[in-house]
Amino acid sequence: MATYDLKITGGMIHEGEGGSPYIGDVGIKAGRIMAVGDAPGDADDVIDAKGCIITPGFIDVHTHYDGQATWDDRMEPSIKHGVTTAVMGNCGVGFAPVRESDHERLIKLMEGVEDIPGTALAEGLSWDWESFPDYLDALEKTPRTLDVAAMVGHDPLRVYVMDQRASFDQQANDEEIAKMRDLVSEALDAGAIGFATGRSDLHRTADGEWTPASEATTKELTGIASAFKGRDHGVIQAVSDFDLERDQSRFEEEWKVVEDYVRAAGGRPFSMSLMQRDFAPDQWRKILTGLEKLDAEGFTVRAQVAPRAIGVFLGLQCTFHPFMGFPAYKEIAHLPLDERVAVMKTDAFRKKILSQTSDKLAGPGSSIPPIADLLIENMEMVAGKLFTLSENPDYEQPPENAIGAKAEARGVSVWEELFDTVIAREGAELIYLPIYNYTELSYDNVLTMMQHPLAIPGLSDGGAHVGTVCDASFPSYLLSYWTRDRTRGPRIAPERAVQMLTGDIADYLGLSDRGRIKPGMKADLNVIDYQKLRLHPPRLVKDLPAGGQRLLQDAEGYRATIVSGEVVVRGDVVTEARPGRLVRAGRQEALAAE
Repeated sequence: MATYDLKITGGMIHEGEGGSPYIGDVGIKAGRIMAVGDAPGDADDVIDAKGCIITPGFIDVHTHYDGQATWDDRMEPSIKHGVTTAVMGNCGVGFAPVRESDHERLIKLMEGVEDIPGTALAEGLSWDWESFPDYLDALEKTPRTLDVAAMVGHDPLRVYVMDQRASFDQQANDEEIAKMRDLVSEALDAGAIGFATGRSDLHRTADGEWTPASEATTKELTGIASAFKGRDHGVIQAVSDFDLERDQSRFEEEWKVVEDYVRAAGGRPFSMSLMQRDFAPDQWRKILTGLEKLDAEGFTVRAQVAPRAIGVFLGLQCTFHPFMGFPAYKEIAHLPLDERVAVMKTDAFRKKILSQTSDKLAGPGSSIPPIADLLIENMEMVAGKLFTLSENPDYEQPPENAIGAKAEARGVSVWEELFDTVIAREGAELIYLPIYNYTELSYDNVLTMMQHPLAIPGLSDGGAHVGTVCDASFPSYLLSYWTRDRTRGPRIAPERAVQMLTGDIADYLGLSDRGRIKPGMKADLNVIDYQKLRLHPPRLVKDLPAGGQRLLQDAEGYRATIVSGEVVVRGDVVTEARPGRLVRAGRQEALAAE
């Protein structure tokens, strides 16, 4: 009998703790790391890692695979980017607990907030659950490429308890708050990894309504958070734009709600989304100051930060594009792509649409947020932040590469340049709009966020915004761009980047069995040809249930990704292995002992 099931030989080992890497071997047996550095003995399978780095599997703390994880065993695109554990249920949305009568309501909520086609959700979701423990049991039935952990979302919880009263303008009474607290406690007992709430004016249902929990009172939030008191596992999460759309002066009032929420959770770790918004460019600094004060009081708090701008892709195949509200375009919007492009290439159509202005996109019955209309109304200015991506995607482009600058160079209007761009490559061209984190057209502020001692990488939204975003590639981008390719400013040391993607997040989540390359740890690993690691441009595919389409982004350089000792990616190709399971929080130590 071989000493190991799998041995990785001759790679540069990054243990996940930020220390200097070293060349060595890793021996794996029965899904666990048995030897690190020196691993004498033979193995049933050997991966030659010479010239590669060996890292712990990446942990993605912020995804929305809540629906996809119930029908998809591949878990793309995250599995293509070294992710071996994905946490879902962020921003307060999800699918449990739920009554049968509310299935469509939760689908519309997820469709509006996270841009996941409602038809795909309706066909893909099995709905063989009602309670959150039932949902966890359903997740446990499906083997997949990677592990998943689930948080309880505030929105489905509110709908379940308050029924028709669960709208943003209704306050929960004491009985309803107590019921929500008890259900969260029940979910934590069953292995939920935490609780998440969403307080963003930009999040809307498919019917255009604010999300159910967006205006929840401090009393409601603190009542629910009290379910964490006395527990040794579980985290709480929040996203808030601090009433940005309605009144930016309300920051202090909204921050007080956040503080009370954190304090009510009995010291359990808390994280919230952090980004620079053009409309409030200094707000991120206020959030960091607030988190620093909570940290000084002894609370474990983290800012979830992105390694690049948080933006959207615009194009004729995407959910949004600049001309979708124009009367001329709406007349042909129902046509297949090739027929639309053929019409748009005619001189008559070009002249017609360029003489028009866009109708309003947001409003009653529309899930499109008002920011879309604001962007279109200010397109002359916004065009200075619109870029096309090359075959080697560049997300930190200088001002002279913007569509606005190209229009000026050609001597045409911004709208003419936009029109020529969207019909390029037979309508397959994608325009990148960095909405957040690119106010000054550089990543200097992004670097400041990532280097903050309270920061963890997050916000990839894996599985969400499928027609506008593909940020599940964040791990590959962080490791390739920030440690190797960046020329417009300082870089991050590779060992620190690996620690950010692994050990730091495992520590925040309390996942003591992963995130490091140590004997006894779960054998979740990446073998990466570091010098060849690169992103491919995003591509649209129709592979969702009911024929729904989504953006995927591939990477190359992953010689292997390993989950529980099984190779799930080999040579950038997903294998047939499906060792991924549900992570039940608080149970890693017991499982390790078994």
